[in-house]
Amino acid sequence: MDTSNSPRCITEENMSTMTCTFFNELRLTGKLCDVVISVCGTEFNAHKIILCGCSSYFRALFTSVWNNTEKRVYNIPGVTSDTMRLIIDYAYTRSVPVTEEKVEELLVAADQFCVLGIVRSCCDFLEAQICLENCIGICKFADIYFCPDLQRQAFLFILHNFKEMVASSEEFVELSLEQLCEIIEKDDLNVKQEDTVFGGHPHLDHPLPRTQAHIPLLLSKVRLGLMSADYFMSNVINNALVKENDNCKPIVIKALKAITNLNRIRPSKSSFRNTLTRPRLPYGILFAIGGWSGGSPTNIIEAYDTRADCWVKVTPEEDSPRAYHGLAYLNGFVYCVGGFDSIDYFNNVRKFNVVTRTWHEVGPMYSQRCYVSVTVMDGCIYALGGFDGHARLNTAERFEPESNQWTRIAPMAEHRSDASATTLHGKLYICGGFNGNECLSSAESYSPQTNQWSLISPMGSRRSGVGVIAYAEHIYVVGGFDGVNRLRTVEAYNPQTDTWRVVPPMCISRSNFGIEVVDDLLFVVGGFNGLTTTYNVECYDVKTNKWYNAPDISIFRSALSCCVAHGLPNMIEYIVSRDTQQQHSKES
Repeated sequence: MDTSNSPRCITEENMSTMTCTFFNELRLTGKLCDVVISVCGTEFNAHKIILCGCSSYFRALFTSVWNNTEKRVYNIPGVTSDTMRLIIDYAYTRSVPVTEEKVEELLVAADQFCVLGIVRSCCDFLEAQICLENCIGICKFADIYFCPDLQRQAFLFILHNFKEMVASSEEFVELSLEQLCEIIEKDDLNVKQEDTVFGGHPHLDHPLPRTQAHIPLLLSKVRLGLMSADYFMSNVINNALVKENDNCKPIVIKALKAITNLNRIRPSKSSFRNTLTRPRLPYGILFAIGGWSGGSPTNIIEAYDTRADCWVKVTPEEDSPRAYHGLAYLNGFVYCVGGFDSIDYFNNVRKFNVVTRTWHEVGPMYSQRCYVSVTVMDGCIYALGGFDGHARLNTAERFEPESNQWTRIAPMAEHRSDASATTLHGKLYICGGFNGNECLSSAESYSPQTNQWSLISPMGSRRSGVGVIAYAEHIYVVGGFDGVNRLRTVEAYNPQTDTWRVVPPMCISRSNFGIEVVDDLLFVVGGFNGLTTTYNVECYDVKTNKWYNAPDISIFRSALSCCVAHGLPNMIEYIVSRDTQQQHSKES
């Protein structure tokens, strides 16, 4: 396992610092010690009662009916003197330094001597170090030494980062057949396309004689029915190991039938029950919240299930309507910033707990902000410009969740409402908007290090009610209103060259819509097309440089806002029911 070098020292609160210090001084001076722990020739003076307090192993050793109560020296096998020193130090101080070099040996010894506090400290250290290169090793290690929480976190990391892990982990090829099957059969394996799962089989890529009999089992775990017909014909049917194994033929025939059926009709409940065609659970959920619909603001929340390609209504009870607000997802909460309810312009901010599905008020902004631009950078939420009911604003402020307070930052060069903002490579970008007199083509960037705004090259079009998002290392500006027409046009800004380029236009014109990136696709949601609000959704794929129609939201609405939440523990509450017992990854 490859982990970080930085040590961590974790202290428990079970004994007071004064008590720990007092007993440790007695030990170090040899006073009142009644036991000697001997390890590889090194002797440690200690007090039986203190060792019993942190370890059931020592309690059993010292209190067994077979134990000689007069015995003073105990020889302890199977551990190094350095590790025993750490264990005894921990018994007195409730603190242990955990480092990369010692963590495995320390955890094994702590498990042997039943020192649960050290086991927890080692598990916390390893959990913080989980990465693509070591996740499989940590998962196996946690399984051997029965650390269920650590194993669950490592296993979830494998599932959520499967594609990247396969490409970079040398440990992947060491997975046993059973371990590989356990991973690829999970509903919450995070793969956009099943091609990734099939291509990630070392047993299929490397024909080893001992795996010939295992190919049907591996093949049955892949959602073959979700593959494109072209990929299935070219890569699955023509795979040498599949062709040579007669037991694969029934699986291939069923998959081909499933692919044909899915190409004819949209997915149904029966396809969700079929293990060949049941969509995986999404890792990211696109939320569309609030907006203006039917002449008034709405409180409707919809979540887009990217794997099932469908929107789901998830509006909680007692939610208040709001439009022209901003959204941000941060640390497990969806923040709703500012906005308008047809009567009041808000400076208040609410956060939605995605686990409990409840709203809570947080610290208010300094200014009322309707038509506000909101983005997240370095763990903070930024609220920029907007309209306070009297004037368009150039002011900006930053929210720190830990302090629950907003702080004013430098004002922008332009007064802007109806603009949109995003972040890329440590800078904040805001584009377009309306200054009270005209729609703007200007754009500017903000550096938190200098607390300064700088104008960048202007866009090719004036754009108010525009969508702005960081995507594929560029800043994309989409649609909007130029003062005369709603726009379909799209531009992309390259921060390296300070230049804009034209991107293919959307299918329909729109302003005041939701915009986000999920599953490497840029989505635009709802908006106003110049005649009416719309429920239309479309997405842009930078790899093909094309726009595609996506499933519509349930109601016509503009002035909504979108955000994306990843890796939710209660993901199944925000997706289309798979109509089957969900296969949770070690969570149930």
